[in-house]
Amino acid sequence: MQITVDRGTFIHPWLAVLIVFLSSGAIMVLELVAGRLMAPILGVSLYTWTSIIGVILAGISLGNFTGGLLADRFASRGTLSALFILAAIASASILWTVELTRSVTDLDLPVMIQVLLAFAIAFLLPALLLGTISPVVVKLTLSDLKETGNVVGRIYAAGAAGSIAGTFLAGFWLISQFGTRGIVWGVVGLLLVMGLLIGWGSRRWLAVGLLALLAYGGLSLLVRSNDMLNSRCLYETNYFCIRVHPDGDDPSIKVLTLDRLVHSYVNPDDPTDLRYGYERIYRDVLQAVIPPDTAFSAFFIGGGGYTFPRYLEVTYPGSQIQVAEIDPGVTETAYRHLALPRDTRIVSVNQDARRYLANVSPDDRFDLILGDAFNDFSVPYHLTTLEFDQLVADHLTENGFFMVNIIDGRHGHFVRAYVSTLEQVFKHVYVAPIGGEIGTVDRQTFVIVAAQHPMPIGDQVPAQVERVLPVPATLGNDFLPQDKWQDYLSQGNVVTLTDDFVPVDNLLAPVFADSGL
Repeated sequence: MQITVDRGTFIHPWLAVLIVFLSSGAIMVLELVAGRLMAPILGVSLYTWTSIIGVILAGISLGNFTGGLLADRFASRGTLSALFILAAIASASILWTVELTRSVTDLDLPVMIQVLLAFAIAFLLPALLLGTISPVVVKLTLSDLKETGNVVGRIYAAGAAGSIAGTFLAGFWLISQFGTRGIVWGVVGLLLVMGLLIGWGSRRWLAVGLLALLAYGGLSLLVRSNDMLNSRCLYETNYFCIRVHPDGDDPSIKVLTLDRLVHSYVNPDDPTDLRYGYERIYRDVLQAVIPPDTAFSAFFIGGGGYTFPRYLEVTYPGSQIQVAEIDPGVTETAYRHLALPRDTRIVSVNQDARRYLANVSPDDRFDLILGDAFNDFSVPYHLTTLEFDQLVADHLTENGFFMVNIIDGRHGHFVRAYVSTLEQVFKHVYVAPIGGEIGTVDRQTFVIVAAQHPMPIGDQVPAQVERVLPVPATLGNDFLPQDKWQDYLSQGNVVTLTDDFVPVDNLLAPVFADSGL
């Protein structure tokens, strides 16, 4: 059955494919950018990515429904042009609404609702308006009902292909090349140009498009001088928003922030200056086990500001130090801004630590493996499981040991699960809560030491274990006696973390709530 077509509004099928391809790609670019834009505010977790995906899909669904209604009543090139221009304006608003979402974290709401609401404020409207485009394009392309399946199928395929292209382009290239705000501004420009070209035959929308394009050009000139439009990151990588700034209390100290977590304090002039409590416990454990002049091998899971690798390089000059830092941007930041010498003896590999350990020779073993890859509440799940713990144990020497720091709160669900999982691989596990009595602090760091042999840690050391050096006076008080830890362990349900079951975000949900994000 033929449909009467107004040639002034009809869109050629291949032009329709291009329009839907680009609009769908724009949606996915914004979805990928959403996680990076919000990371300095909300962090990165299963909750944030669940909210991103849910909000974008909700926007697309509402847009498809609304677009269908518009297509039946107002299908024209002018309507399609207007939708692109409105989508461009909504996309530009992201640069303002993202900052407004900071106030959401002050609301007395469950943490999952806070995260969901924050993403909805910033990204629901752009996704909705971009979702209206496909139904209108179908209406303007269809000229024969016998071709309905072919036309709709082609449009759907173009949308899927555009989504795939947008995902790969943003994830593999755009973010690291242009930064999140630059990408949003680029999407705005693309949508405006498309709206302008589509509305070329409509005087009204041509005028609106030209005005919007002029406004875009004017605003572009202000971008560099407007903090709201500029990224607050020193570098934006595929992994982090990286910032370096002087410490407010001591300007000689440089502070490295990854997303919203202060990751490292670095004294460029004194690598032995350790500001974090967990780093000082690392130091005390080493002093209790390894004399300063002893050469040993250490492998770091995560580099950050390279504070403790630099400490080892200075205090154990004969040691072999290797760091697996997944983000090359973090390593480069340490070189450029945190006084890590280019000719350092520290060997860095920019690769996921688990992947690296899984691929090196089984004969490659270390006296110390140190984990420092947990970024605030963003926990790399695959570094917490029973299988990873076994991999770590396999790459330790006979007298080697594993040290790691994690974050939990007063409920202790994650620390119980993490330590009890470690205890299934290592015969001896020691826990040191920092900053207060265990179970009394909303957000608390824990240092955990694991080995196959007893460690000379404070009053827990068996009589038959010989201390290499006198144990620092505070170390015995830092680590919990085993009976106290076992009593704490029995106070809650214990989960074994495995590659098939690792609900870290759920275990940390009470910490999100208590900390107000």
